[in-house]
Amino acid sequence: MAMFTLKSNLNIQIMKKMKITGLLILSLIIGSNSFGQSTEQLTVPLSSPGKPYSLKIQLVTGSIKVVSYDGKDILINATPRSDDETKGSKTNGNFNVNINFRKGDKDKEDESDFDKSGMKRIASSGGFEVTAKEADNNVTVNTGNPNKAVDLDLKIPQDVKLKIGTVNDGEISVENVRGELEVSNVNEKITLDKVSGSVMANTVNGDIVVNFSKVDPNAPMAFSTLNGDIKVTLPIDTKANLKLKSDNGEIFSDFDVVVDKTPGKVDKISTPGMYKIKKDDWVYGKINGGGAEMLMKNMQGDIYLKKAAK
Repeated sequence: MAMFTLKSNLNIQIMKKMKITGLLILSLIIGSNSFGQSTEQLTVPLSSPGKPYSLKIQLVTGSIKVVSYDGKDILINATPRSDDETKGSKTNGNFNVNINFRKGDKDKEDESDFDKSGMKRIASSGGFEVTAKEADNNVTVNTGNPNKAVDLDLKIPQDVKLKIGTVNDGEISVENVRGELEVSNVNEKITLDKVSGSVMANTVNGDIVVNFSKVDPNAPMAFSTLNGDIKVTLPIDTKANLKLKSDNGEIFSDFDVVVDKTPGKVDKISTPGMYKIKKDDWVYGKINGGGAEMLMKNMQGDIYLKKAAK
């Protein structure tokens, strides 16, 4: 297993490379006071370049941008935000996720009793850390401090099993990437442009916009959000079985969708003292004769299924 760490919290520059019983650790420590909120880079080589690989990234606060390129390594550019940018960040919609580290009651009492008059607050230097672990073409990227916002900009090879997500104050964009894509964003938008393969995408508050260059005909796909539009553009010859639902919006398509007119299934459930009737209100249909299932669901917003330009 190889581990690569980008660390910024001191006013000195140190680079270390150690190899201990097959474990490679690359640490880069750069003074953030000297360089401000500068962008730093990690280069992560794959164990088997040119072969399919997996990449997982999960942020709490920050954006993720992924594009493909012709190289063999994974290039990660990390840009920390200032504390002011992080504290002033906003989340859209009505659903917020906050992570708080609370002190115990005793700590609060001790702090309130302590006289801070004549003292000055010492601010943090704003350090940050990004770590990438690679083993057998499986790469995992993490950030050290969940309260520190970091924007990641990656260049990656093709044929990837990609699983990425963020929670607050950051959009996710993926461009010209081929593979299996699983993308989640709680409070911002997802944009996938010129992607090939299969996609699973979900948000809580944010639009989902996907433009396919090519679709894996055998892979089921799903797009879901609570508050946001879903806009998916497919090649005109795409075959799919559609399962669509918008609780408080409308569904539009320029495909010739053959809608299943069969009445929705009604389930009657009874338990001692309780009786329930549930009717399926999904829209089922087929495009180009049908194929793998493609699910689209939202609560607030519209759904758009569009043909790609010829």
